[in-house]
Amino acid sequence: MVKRNPHVAKLQAGYLFPEIIRRKRAFLEKNPHAHVINLGIGDTTEPLPASIAQQLAQSAQALGTREGYTGYGLEEGQYALRQLIAERLYQKRFEADEVFISDGTNPDIGRLQVLFGNQVTIAVQDPSYPVYIDSAVILGQTGEYHVPTRQYKGITYLLCTPANDFFPSLAHAPRTDLIYFCSPNNPTGAVATYAQLEELVAFARKNHSIIIYDTAYAAYIQEKEIPRSIYEIPGADQVAIELGSFSKMAGFTGVRLGWSVVPKALCFEEGYSVHADWTRVHTTLFNGASNIVQAGGMAALQPEGQQGIQALIRFYMENVRLLRQTFEERGYAVYGGVNAPYLWVHFPHQTSWQAFEALLEKTQIVCAPGSGFGPAGENFLRFSAFGNRAHILEAVERLRQYL
Repeated sequence: MVKRNPHVAKLQAGYLFPEIIRRKRAFLEKNPHAHVINLGIGDTTEPLPASIAQQLAQSAQALGTREGYTGYGLEEGQYALRQLIAERLYQKRFEADEVFISDGTNPDIGRLQVLFGNQVTIAVQDPSYPVYIDSAVILGQTGEYHVPTRQYKGITYLLCTPANDFFPSLAHAPRTDLIYFCSPNNPTGAVATYAQLEELVAFARKNHSIIIYDTAYAAYIQEKEIPRSIYEIPGADQVAIELGSFSKMAGFTGVRLGWSVVPKALCFEEGYSVHADWTRVHTTLFNGASNIVQAGGMAALQPEGQQGIQALIRFYMENVRLLRQTFEERGYAVYGGVNAPYLWVHFPHQTSWQAFEALLEKTQIVCAPGSGFGPAGENFLRFSAFGNRAHILEAVERLRQYL
């Protein structure tokens, strides 16, 4: 018989979000009439802007005509969409062929792991999005899991807490080949300032590291002085790959569309082009995003689409304001919710899963336990602002009675 992949065997328990769903289902089996409000998984809920939905529909209908039918597209993405992203999101800092279209940030992270192989060393923010670590474990980039510390051997955990404003102390951080960094951060909602990103880029340049910069929530940044891209920092094109997504920006969580920027200035130690290798890996492992979806992406970047997107963002940011105000009124330490659709709330007297279970039992609200995002997430819960307004208002009332 075929032996099991030993690296998959290293994964601890289930992936965070399926585990949340499992516990929600178990609760509903015991309480079949409960009205559970989900503030856990960050899934958008509001309809797509009309101009984007219309373009998706028109593109789908065109496939039923001889003139409008299309087969395979380019694996790297339609040139027109790549050019729009380069021009409108990156102010022409890059050529269109430095932008690669994909089915989202999550699968791009997995493909990047393949690009760099299992011999690289990695650093992640702690807490951070679980897929950075889990995909590295599957590929064999890490050693065994250490139960007492809840850490994998071979991964550098960059501690991000309220004490350091959720930005790691790079002066004491060891060198690694790859640095995963997300701003606005999932789960804490923290954003890196221009000065902090300058420090991060300088650290990477000094150590000849490559930053994998995740901007999935950049569209939610409200403060004008906060960078939306790592490439706003001079020299970042020599040390950074940036990942972007239409999922939270345009409500494409079920539509699936993202991109990566791999500058031609970025090279391996030997001087070989990372861009050339990424082109090879991307076109080998991915057959291209749906032609229909890419048409929707182009509509999202037009003025009418942008207006609709901004309305969606204002809606979700009002949701997060209402939730944040509720916790603050009850005296809880709350982070995020200013430049991101997430709240990071401290529950000091319970473990994350204890707080999760108590909240589900007492208020029928699902959230995300902070410990699922890394050891530093213990005693925190993450609350998502994605939801319709009626559910958010109902959640606010339940929380006021419980807290």
